[in-house]
Amino acid sequence: MGEMRMVDQQTAKPVVRTEPAATGNPWQRFLLATELDVRLIGMIGALVLIWVGFHLLSSPTHSFADGLFLTPRNLWNLSVQTSEVAVMATGMVLIIVTRNIDLSVGSIVGFVGMIMGVLQAEILPHYIGFGHPLMWVIALAAGIALGALVGALQGAIIAFLEVPAFIVTLGGYLVWRGAAWWVASGRTIAPMDPTFQLMGGGALGSIGATWSWVLCGAICVAIALVVLSGRRQRRRFNFPLRPVWAEALLTAVGCAIAIGAVWVANSYPWPKGVAQAWALAHNVTIPPEGLFISTGVAIPVLVALGAGIAVNFIANRTRFGRYVFAIGGNPEAAELAGIRTRWVLVRVFTLMGALTGISAAIGIARLNAATNALGTQEELYVIAAAVIGGTSFAGGIGTIVGAMIGALVMQSLQSGMVLIGIESPMQSIVVGAVLVFAVWLDSVYRRRAK
Repeated sequence: MGEMRMVDQQTAKPVVRTEPAATGNPWQRFLLATELDVRLIGMIGALVLIWVGFHLLSSPTHSFADGLFLTPRNLWNLSVQTSEVAVMATGMVLIIVTRNIDLSVGSIVGFVGMIMGVLQAEILPHYIGFGHPLMWVIALAAGIALGALVGALQGAIIAFLEVPAFIVTLGGYLVWRGAAWWVASGRTIAPMDPTFQLMGGGALGSIGATWSWVLCGAICVAIALVVLSGRRQRRRFNFPLRPVWAEALLTAVGCAIAIGAVWVANSYPWPKGVAQAWALAHNVTIPPEGLFISTGVAIPVLVALGAGIAVNFIANRTRFGRYVFAIGGNPEAAELAGIRTRWVLVRVFTLMGALTGISAAIGIARLNAATNALGTQEELYVIAAAVIGGTSFAGGIGTIVGAMIGALVMQSLQSGMVLIGIESPMQSIVVGAVLVFAVWLDSVYRRRAK
């Protein structure tokens, strides 16, 4: 049962009132108590079905399977592969919330990635030397700044010249893909700075077992603090309180997910050759059964989580975030309310551009090379992740957490299809069908919500 604080009119003291029990079936009462979004639950359910389905299809009894899906190795690789799309999906939520679209993100990733590659492999070594401690900092800062500049340029054209976002970003899709080829005349640029490569993951690009468990503990504490802070805020403003059992359940589930994820990451060991090289370099005796060194959580996963937390804070805890959702809900009303809608749009596209710079860094660090294929078709996965995550093309509705889970769903589909041997054309068919299906579900949900 929920509680609500009221104010006694005679004593002016706060009074806690218990609300009557919710009506409806047990499932409806559960949703009302926990305040969970049905679409979020459905998306998690779909993710579980995808994982279980691909695991069964990748069983050794199937001759076309290359390995099981639900293994620490595959799930760890899946988390790393998801990071690049997840970072951009957080920004795409705000783009779509404002009733716009960005079709150029994949091409910007290719262009920015090529610039960062050329900086590290051909330009900076002449001035500071290859492997300089500041090389990765300069390259990363330049990539983020360049991405933000490209995003601001496109946002300004959309906002001040009033060219539709679809046309501007479609043009950007072609322009920046061509610019990526022009930067290096189609060459593959390699290698990247050793420190910069850590952003791509790998055995050395991870934080190990101990720090992974420390991170898990910090996440659990943060979840509990967020729940307690939300409860205090509700009391402060006399909003209805969720039942204690519901908040305890949400905290427990969040911690269980964090513990499970870290356990899987720590169950994936360093490759045998890397572990032996490390043992020789540190004079460690290798036991007869081999050396088991836990990989732990990958650095690109931490980058994606950091981007998600930052953008979620911007969207839900800042005036700018409220303006974004106000514009998406009713652009005319937002304009009449005094919101500088044009500048808000420019800032949204600037943020999107900066996030593409981070994704480009993850991409070239993982490949240890900047290639012309970097970012190809990623705009489809980013848009699909945002839409699957509950962002509405009608504007005004979207969640960062949902988009990141949507990115995991899309990457799971792609990785699973590769694992069981489905050819690339069929993969594109499946991705396109999933995107259309997600938009249809969104329209059905909005009609029923009215």
